[in-house]
Formats: sequence, structure tokens, C-alpha cells
Amino acid sequence: MSVFLFDEMIFGPVKSRRLGVSLGINLLPTHRKMCSFNCIYCECGWTTNKSIQSRQLPSLADFELALESKLIALQGTEHEPDSLTFAGNGEPCIHPQFAQIVDSTLALREKFAPKANVSVLTNGSMLHKEEVFEALLRVDNSLLKLDGGTAATISAINMPLKAFKLEVYVEQLKRFNGNFVIQSLFLRGQHKGVAIDNTTQEEVNAWLNILLQVKPKKVMVYAIERDTPASGLVKVSETELESIAAKVRRLGIEAEVFA
Repeated sequence: MSVFLFDEMIFGPVKSRRLGVSLGINLLPTHRKMCSFNCIYCECGWTTNKSIQSRQLPSLADFELALESKLIALQGTEHEPDSLTFAGNGEPCIHPQFAQIVDSTLALREKFAPKANVSVLTNGSMLHKEEVFEALLRVDNSLLKLDGGTAATISAINMPLKAFKLEVYVEQLKRFNGNFVIQSLFLRGQHKGVAIDNTTQEEVNAWLNILLQVKPKKVMVYAIERDTPASGLVKVSETELESIAAKVRRLGIEAEVFA
């Protein structure tokens, strides 16, 4: 497979399916993936080096300088961003200064790109850290992962590096009081001889039950877009995604499909 890595701390802007003109922020190394999950569909490839070393990550000062320079360069051009988006080569919230970086981003946004939202794509694995949770409350769009309705399916798809407790994650999501977005990727296939399918009626119903409990402001339903590190995975059709999204809408929750 081809591995898709971002080679800059500030990248783009790019046209995002979900966020419009998106200026990307990568708080992780530019040469490898660094993540608390090892998702079988991740475009960045496998999480091969499990250690997280702060010395490999950009400093707050370097980040502020890079973002300010980029925002000044984009002012008054057709590429002014709709979103300043924390994404990159893994999980952005593992940066030890994530909360301070969010605050700097919000301040720079107000000064140089007041029309842009600040968005974070996160797997939610760092919500146990209060400073991370509070920072995610301060941004405009916190997009949190939920790729199944049962702990077994989530563990099979996302392969967290630490034990995953779904009931704990659900309680953490409830703390947002609806001020967050769920992003869910649907797929089927096999990995290491085990069948994986989060589109079954049983799995979708369990997933819908979680949505009812945590009440996000929106759900983004999407499919595989690029090459995956695991072979044998099947992209779910737009028709199936629309069927799943329709069930979300019947709960009174906004849903959008990205096929």
C-alpha cells in the first residue's frame, strides 16, 4: 500500500470533504505516524513505533511562528481557510502542549482568519486528560471517532494501543453536552483471519443506541477513501451509508454522508 503522510507542520490549504477549505495542522512527526490507535483503515499506515517522545514533536513557539506566517500569507487570497484543522500523522491530542497550542490557534484565528473555524479530528483516546477535554470544548468543531457499537468491533477496527473500555468512552462523550461531532467509518472485510463488519443490523443498532446516549450535534458517516494498511477491506457503498444516515436522522440527529 502507499502511505499518506503530511510532510509539514502546517499544510494546505486543501479542499476537505467535511470542512471546506482546510488549513491542516500536524503536531506530530513529519516522517512517521504517531498514534494511540492502530486503525486497520488508516491512510497513514500502521503504528509501528509505539513510543511517544516529546522531543520529536514541534514546540509551542515553533508552532505559533509557523501558523502566524501561514495565516498572514493567506490573508486576502482565494485560499483563506474555512477551517484550521488539527489532523496530521496520527492523534493530535497526544502532544503534551495540545491545550496551549489550541489556545494559541484560537488567538491567531481571531487576529488573522476570524471567519475560520478551529476543528480537531481526534480518536478520543486522550479525553481522560482534563486539559485535553477542556481544550476540545473551546474549539468550534471537535470531531470524535466512533467506528462501531460494541467494544469488540471497535477494538478490531481501531486496535487501541491501550485497553479500550466503551462504557468509559461513552461517559466521556456525554460530558460534551452535545457540543461535538461523531465521525464513523463503515467497512467490512477480514483482518488476521477475523471477519469484521460494522454494517450489520446488530452492530448499527448498538451504534445508534450510543448516539442516543451521547447526543452529538452531528454525525459524519463515511467510507474508505484511500489505500488501507490492512488488505481485504471492502468500501461500503454510498447507498448503504445513506441507509445508515437515515436511521441517525430518525433519532433527530443531523447526519451527513461522505462516500
